[in-house]
Amino acid sequence: MTQQKEMSFLSHLEELRWHLVRSAVAIFLLGIVFFAFAEEVYNNFLLAHIQPDFITYKLFCDFFTFFGFESDFCNISFADKKLQSIKVTSQLMNSLWTSFILGIIVAFPYILWEFWRFISPGLHKNERRQSRGFISIASLLFFLGVVFSFYVIAPISINFLYNYQITDAIQNNFTLESHIGLVTNMILGVSALFELPVIIYFLAKIGLITPAFLKKYRKHALVFVLIIAAIITPPDVASQIIVSIPVLILYEISIKVAAIVIKRQQKNAK
Repeated sequence: MTQQKEMSFLSHLEELRWHLVRSAVAIFLLGIVFFAFAEEVYNNFLLAHIQPDFITYKLFCDFFTFFGFESDFCNISFADKKLQSIKVTSQLMNSLWTSFILGIIVAFPYILWEFWRFISPGLHKNERRQSRGFISIASLLFFLGVVFSFYVIAPISINFLYNYQITDAIQNNFTLESHIGLVTNMILGVSALFELPVIIYFLAKIGLITPAFLKKYRKHALVFVLIIAAIITPPDVASQIIVSIPVLILYEISIKVAAIVIKRQQKNAK
């Protein structure tokens, strides 16, 4: 009996290994593609926010002007901002690392699919049926986070940070690593944050989170979101509101998701 359990455990480990290997291969292949087109990726994606004609700057300028507000987005200039590559290997290593990160982002649905293939055999038939659409919903939320961070949070933050200066005695000379790290970490962080409803779904399913708990701490969540928005955006109310609204909407959606899970569990228990 012990040997059977041990063999079963080892077989699960072997299966998990192959799911991880296939996910790694997908990331590696996509990384090669991104590395091959590194110049286009950097110019049109990773360095797009230091272009004064970036679409978000124009839209924000038109938006605030329409409502009669003065906005720095109408006078953006990165003409004197050049990224520095200090080490001999900086550009090569940065392009390799960035290709890997972008490979993870693009391969996210496939990674989820491999994860689902691993855990789905252990679920009951009704659980698999109820969780149908998990990959599509999680992927949609993830890429919504990518779009939101790329077109909203990143340009707001970069515009503020590039122009923030304590005193004229200090000159901003940013490195390639710091800029790319800011953009990629922001995209990954916000995209993970957009997975909140999915995370709440599984936490509610195992009984760690309830709708009552989420409602009770709604005000605390609001304060937390506003603090995060204040940290990652310039110190003006309009920008903080732009960042806070989607996260608060996701929190409200998470409450509904938790309520649906609890309702289904109570129905199945009868």
